[in-house]
Amino acid sequence: MRTALLLGVAALAAAALSPPARRWCLTWGATADEATGPVPGDDLLPDAALVSTRAVTIGAAPGAVWPWLVQMGSGRGGAYTYDGIENLFGLDMHSADTILPHLQDLKAGDLLPLGPGGPGMRVEICRPGRTLAFRSDDGAWVWIFDLRADPGGTRLVSRNRIDPPGASRLRRLLYDAVMSPGSLVMERRMLLGIKSRAERVAG
Repeated sequence: MRTALLLGVAALAAAALSPPARRWCLTWGATADEATGPVPGDDLLPDAALVSTRAVTIGAAPGAVWPWLVQMGSGRGGAYTYDGIENLFGLDMHSADTILPHLQDLKAGDLLPLGPGGPGMRVEICRPGRTLAFRSDDGAWVWIFDLRADPGGTRLVSRNRIDPPGASRLRRLLYDAVMSPGSLVMERRMLLGIKSRAERVAG
């Protein structure tokens, strides 16, 4: 039984590490230009070992998408994803279904915690209706949201740049095999959650 389980895990890991699967996990929803092109904030962690770019088209103007982004966070408006999973890790996420006026005054330099007593994500770029970028306290993670006007409304591009301190080759392989698919599941739900909320209010 144990051997079968190990073989199953190894097979799943190998599948996740195949170039087509890895590319799909890291670029879900993004066009080729979006996946390879620059976004504001790339220079906050220019030599990241791991980069993902995911995107969604939202039938609302950038200005109607922006309020949902600035209220995100632990103990704030949540992350519009699977709250139950995130709260297993004590992140205190409760996804809001309305725009919260008291959380709209976000600015560069603000520090948002990742759960009670957790590490912080500092706002590095805050350009209303355009770009919101965070960098972790340890400098190993940069998360960028870039809003681009589109004939359908808005293209919301989400880019993660990660460079774990002292990460070995094995650790990076484990990230690709386990974390990349896991992060896709959560981030896809988040992007679609923002889309449904923004379109509902704008519509």
